[in-house]
Amino acid sequence: MNYVFAQTNTDSLSENRALQIYANAEDHFNKALGPQSRLYNGIAYLPYDKSIKGNPYFMDAIAASPGPVKYDGYLYKNVKLYYDLNKDELITYLYNSELMMYLIASKVTFFDLQGHRFVFIKTNPSVINPVKEGYYDALYDGKIKVLAKRIKTIQGESNLGQGGISSYFTNTATDCYLYKNDTYYKVNSEGSFTAVLKDHAKEVKQFIKENKIKFRKDKESAMIAIATYYDHLTQ
Repeated sequence: MNYVFAQTNTDSLSENRALQIYANAEDHFNKALGPQSRLYNGIAYLPYDKSIKGNPYFMDAIAASPGPVKYDGYLYKNVKLYYDLNKDELITYLYNSELMMYLIASKVTFFDLQGHRFVFIKTNPSVINPVKEGYYDALYDGKIKVLAKRIKTIQGESNLGQGGISSYFTNTATDCYLYKNDTYYKVNSEGSFTAVLKDHAKEVKQFIKENKIKFRKDKESAMIAIATYYDHLTQ
């Protein structure tokens, strides 16, 4: 005789109710902590010179976006965030203030910003590694992982006739990394990406061909699609 066990509607409602109670308690806890919260123990963030054109923030943000941050082991919701791509720092406001601060990176597990999840990767300086310590956009998070490092730099150009140099923020090339078997690989081309997946080279090559995947057109989407397929092959 076969026995089938299923969760009853009552059990499901009880679980949902418990989750709601927990969520409400968590929100009240955050509000009660106020300025004593562990979130507000970062370092003062000094604005850039106003003469620099543009801004250093992810997605060229002109206003902070609310998002969750897991910081110092605790999940904070709806935190007003900027991500400074030039300094690789996560920025928020001091409690009940317009003053800005950046969070201590080593205490950040992840944060979500404008539909992207960023994770902090800590590296061992004694180990040769293509990945430097910092924040990475987690493009795909499965058995293998695809990460993107986004950077802005300050460039300068001559102001002809004005005898000076103007500065501006610009996006530099985004580097991508593939994490497999506890190792990071820098993968900015189709060849370098598929080389790491050589244990299923034939299937991956066929998948790329059948789906007309073009790395040069959209490198990140191509990597996500292939990584998803590869994980399916290795289930």
